[in-house]
Amino acid sequence: MNPYIYLRVLKHAEHTVFCVQDGQKTYYDQLFGKYVAYSSGQQVKRSILDTLTSGLNVQMAPITFNYNVSTKKELENKEPWSPCDPTYIDQLLGGWMRAGDGITVKRRSPLSISAMRPLHPLLAGTYKENLTFDRSDKPDSNPVNVRLGDKLLSEEEIEAFLSENNRTLPRRNWIPDNARTSGLFVYDVAIDLRTLFSVSTNQHEPELAKEKIEELKTAGWVESENVFGKCVVLPKEERVKVIPALANALLNWRITSNQARTFSLMETLAIAVSDNANKLAGAIRAKLVEDSERPSAKPIIDETAGADVFVTLPCSNYIVTVNESADAIEQAEEKLIERMMSFDYENQKA
Repeated sequence: MNPYIYLRVLKHAEHTVFCVQDGQKTYYDQLFGKYVAYSSGQQVKRSILDTLTSGLNVQMAPITFNYNVSTKKELENKEPWSPCDPTYIDQLLGGWMRAGDGITVKRRSPLSISAMRPLHPLLAGTYKENLTFDRSDKPDSNPVNVRLGDKLLSEEEIEAFLSENNRTLPRRNWIPDNARTSGLFVYDVAIDLRTLFSVSTNQHEPELAKEKIEELKTAGWVESENVFGKCVVLPKEERVKVIPALANALLNWRITSNQARTFSLMETLAIAVSDNANKLAGAIRAKLVEDSERPSAKPIIDETAGADVFVTLPCSNYIVTVNESADAIEQAEEKLIERMMSFDYENQKA
């Protein structure tokens, strides 16, 4: 059995902001010569883990933020520490690294997650709009305050200033050039089943301290071995709780970090699942269409490309489809659950 599951998801975003950096993160597409919006893989991963822990009703791992006081009596931010404890599900699936506090331990996440970016550079765009912070309709409940340096001017001082300088003080502020994006976006996930619920006990390049390994064994983690060496495996009774929640989170996450704003449903249009990454690229793709005036692109959902493809009802708003269904996301969840459940985590070397 192929130890990888590959997942591609197509979403529609409408008049929204993924991440705040000059209004919206963008990168330059060299082939088509335009800037396109994206949501980083880190932001997608954080949103998936937020959805996962919420679905399981468990807390995310506590992170320790370390500060030193410099010789100038200023606080210096040092590297944050994670607990490196796989009993926290976001640690087990998200990975960790901790250095500078005894032995260095690190675990690579079994989930490799791409940035969410346009299906094709010509199928998404960015644009700008001007916003206002306006309270001019309620002058009595929204007073105007004026500061000169650290001094708050009195009403009489404000009136004198306005009279002397022939000015007014409107109760609105213009916020110019706010970037927004719309279009068709995809993200890809690779799940390494070999390490999904298995943590290495190798002490040459340790993922865990020896003390933590013993704690896990005492808590019922199963001693086993995979292609990377000896490991401990999350007990089956815990896996059967996590797997459905993980399948749900991979498909139903929303951007939840405080860097996201301007709500969009970001509805899921199509999902492709396979054990071959190349099949995903063919199942959900775009085709360049040459035009006498300018090139354009056509989105394509191909159910004959070799992947398991699930098409939702909203997909027909943007792509000509045949087999869309109301329960497409639930069907895709079941496919992911089936594949994750069928892997023999305890007997990988058998």
